Amino acid sequence: MNTRITDPRMFGRVAVAYGGTSAEREVSINSGNNVLEALRASGIDAHLVDGIPALLDALRAGHYARVFNILHGRGGEDGMLQGALDALRVPYTGSGILGSALSMDKVRTKQVWQAIGLPTPRFVAYRPGDDLQTAIASIGYPAIVKPSHEGSSVGISRVFADSDMQAAIELAECYDGELLIEQLIEGAELTVAILGDTALPSIRIVPKGEYYDYHAKYIAEDTQYLCPGLEGSAEDEIRALALTAFSAVGCSGWGRVDVMRSNAGDNFLLEVNTTPGMTSHSLVPKAARSAGIEFGPLCWQILETSLARIPR
Repeated sequence: MNTRITDPRMFGRVAVAYGGTSAEREVSINSGNNVLEALRASGIDAHLVDGIPALLDALRAGHYARVFNILHGRGGEDGMLQGALDALRVPYTGSGILGSALSMDKVRTKQVWQAIGLPTPRFVAYRPGDDLQTAIASIGYPAIVKPSHEGSSVGISRVFADSDMQAAIELAECYDGELLIEQLIEGAELTVAILGDTALPSIRIVPKGEYYDYHAKYIAEDTQYLCPGLEGSAEDEIRALALTAFSAVGCSGWGRVDVMRSNAGDNFLLEVNTTPGMTSHSLVPKAARSAGIEFGPLCWQILETSLARIPR
């Protein structure tokens, strides 16, 4: 990040956009309250605004100079809000329209990675009415079924046999009209946080249960987080891969790249989050702390990413 601010007054009045109407509303509320507290503790004139309609009304009325976007999921993380803010010429944190829209679409993200030779598990896009048996045959078992446009492990199932596939499809279809059926990579689950042009130390996630689901992410207290998740050249490799994958889909500012590392030691890219959680259980704050950046300075640095979006 090239531009640094030392006086909190230079940010102006900041809207912390949170809440909204997506399936991740409760996580966003938790994140927003934490961000607000940290910004205010740093002397920044920050205020919570719940959802996009209220935010746009306030911006058109001239109440805020910039936006700290912590709206998770649809609306806030898929390019919709970013397009509105660009039209209003209001600077905001995180990725722009392209990076937000593309990374929110798991299928298209993986198609980009696949096209440029980055490693990602085998996958197929599935819509209601498609030939399910053909899709399964191209992936095999075990597999993961997930909505293409959701986050926070919403609607995700692990499938090991034909007898479980229909229930997994029906669950994912509750959230999205396009699904992703993906090869399940057996191994370690890792994530790499991106801050500016830097990849922070990776985190290896060790859930108590079978995998890192919504409960393990936001509720359970027994999930283990090992940071850095790897050592030596393996850690260097996964950080470099995450930076490449992040920029390949047009992302910028800050975010998080999720990776599976197979038992054979091969990395496979899963997805990008452009507005990751900032809760007590969230991974970006854990990675930042490992790099010597506490939560308050982290929020400050994320807010500084809005400086790259100052309208001409």
